[in-house]
Amino acid sequence: MPLFPQAALDYAPAIAILGVIGIVYGSFVCMAQSDLKRLIAYSSVAHLGFVMLGLSALTAEAASGAVLQMVNHGISTGALFLMVGYLYERTHTRDLAAYGGLAKGAPAIAATFLVITLSSIGLPGTNGFVGEFLILIGTFTSKEIAGGPTLAVIAATGVILGAVYMLWMYQRVFWGPERKAASHGVADLDAREWFTIAPLIVAIVWIGLYPQPLLAAVKEPVDAFVARVSKPEAPRPRQRAELPAVPVPAPAQDSTAPHIFLPQRAPMARPPQPSAEPAK
Repeated sequence: MPLFPQAALDYAPAIAILGVIGIVYGSFVCMAQSDLKRLIAYSSVAHLGFVMLGLSALTAEAASGAVLQMVNHGISTGALFLMVGYLYERTHTRDLAAYGGLAKGAPAIAATFLVITLSSIGLPGTNGFVGEFLILIGTFTSKEIAGGPTLAVIAATGVILGAVYMLWMYQRVFWGPERKAASHGVADLDAREWFTIAPLIVAIVWIGLYPQPLLAAVKEPVDAFVARVSKPEAPRPRQRAELPAVPVPAPAQDSTAPHIFLPQRAPMARPPQPSAEPAK
């Protein structure tokens, strides 16, 4: 967007609309999934729709939220994929219909999965809340895109839909009667897995409670981005550059160069002309 600020400013409303469509459409697609890993993958469409909306709003709050949301998406969605990998390693299936009742045999997995799920939803106190809240506030107050409040309200429904499909997924996997995946027992987290997932849990809580260091780090580039796109410079007319005249020095005479002497040809003597006087 900073490379083509005028085009970004002209198409900002269209980009914002596409972002809102991605939020709502991605949420409904998640509700139709029966594969655990695919459901989390499609949730990325909704999360990155918030990023598109924040960048196109062209306000400092929304752009800061978009940058923070990209960081949050990497943490929360990466942690969800990691937890799905733990479950698949134990059950060898990703079919939601085969899961149920895992919390009874693996309470640590259930508790960790719940914290990450709540961060993906955007619960206050987790990292997902800060980014989405800044994006929605910045979009609601934006003067660069028409219908900013309407887009913010529609995008806010994505938070509700996200809570629906993520909590529905969590309830089917960890609660209810034990099904095929839990019939032979599921081992809980071991020391290696705790060592891998613990830093992500700490990042989720730390950013959710104290996001100011990250927001302060991105403030200057975000302000420059908003100023660059909101007020693009008019193209300057190209002027033909006049090159200064460079004097050409006279060739230096080399005294050491050999001199060639050509003999001069003597003028030929003209024959005597007969006299025109009559003979006496």
